Amino acid sequence: MKRIGKLYPKIYNMENLILADEKAQKGKSKQYDVQIHNKNKDTNLLKLHEMLKDKTYSTSKYDIFKVYEPKEREVYRLPYFPDRITHHAIMNVLEPLFVASFTADTYSCIKHRGIHACVKKLKQALTNKEETIYCLKLDITKFYPSINHGVLKNLLRRKFKDTNLLWLLDEIINSAPGLPIGNYLSQYLANFYLTYFDHWLKEEKKVKYYFRYADDLVILSDNKLYLHSLLHDIKQYLNTHLKLLVKSNYQIFPVQARGIDFLGYRFYHTHILLRKRIKKNFARMLKQNRNPASIASYKGWAIHCNSKNLLKKLLKDEPV
Repeated sequence: MKRIGKLYPKIYNMENLILADEKAQKGKSKQYDVQIHNKNKDTNLLKLHEMLKDKTYSTSKYDIFKVYEPKEREVYRLPYFPDRITHHAIMNVLEPLFVASFTADTYSCIKHRGIHACVKKLKQALTNKEETIYCLKLDITKFYPSINHGVLKNLLRRKFKDTNLLWLLDEIINSAPGLPIGNYLSQYLANFYLTYFDHWLKEEKKVKYYFRYADDLVILSDNKLYLHSLLHDIKQYLNTHLKLLVKSNYQIFPVQARGIDFLGYRFYHTHILLRKRIKKNFARMLKQNRNPASIASYKGWAIHCNSKNLLKKLLKDEPV
């Protein structure tokens, strides 16, 4: 993989900072810190340009809070100026370079992929019943908090040779343990952290049916013993090269007996159903706080699976 240089000036270029500000504001124009920034927008962007150019930028203090859906997580939030603009400025330049290094088998936080692109590909794979009899499903223990800074920096140095860019990325990486959930940059760095692992699975281990969404992995095969052997190799690779551990709840099972619980759906060879928890949440919303936006959202999930009977049952008075 060719190392790339001469990127840093593109990040602090004023046109790029203006574009980053526009992107960072989308859907957030009413937020207090965005409104404060907009009162002195030109001055702030010029100040950020100088901070980045002179390498005096440093990450601001995080506001840290917990969320509990779908599970308890610690979320880190940075001020809009200068940090969230900076992250967008970086990704304006680096996003196409990161995406070019990803395999076609990863779907999280990538334009024109996402959950339903992954659903479509997995559904397509399952039409080959003979080669997708068994499933290996696993995820990584506390993935974002467990990302090792030293390993991540070394991986970035395999991709980029621009020392000023690497200084800025190091500064942001050093600002919090692991990769902080909530940072715009974190989702791309997390994908990149597993990119060489993806290539290893596809190119060295020759895995045909592989699907990764963030740290959730699904691998299909016609051979159960092969999947057990592959699991052993995966554990060894993740631990040795990335300092990560496979969560103990991994599963190897026949697809048709249980279905693959993945991305909010349960996949079988012949059909796809909504995950039980999503169905329950849908029914609860209709009973307790029925509103058109939520109904449209759940319908959006349902159209990608075999849900006609479910929708008829839940939405008795509406066309489905």
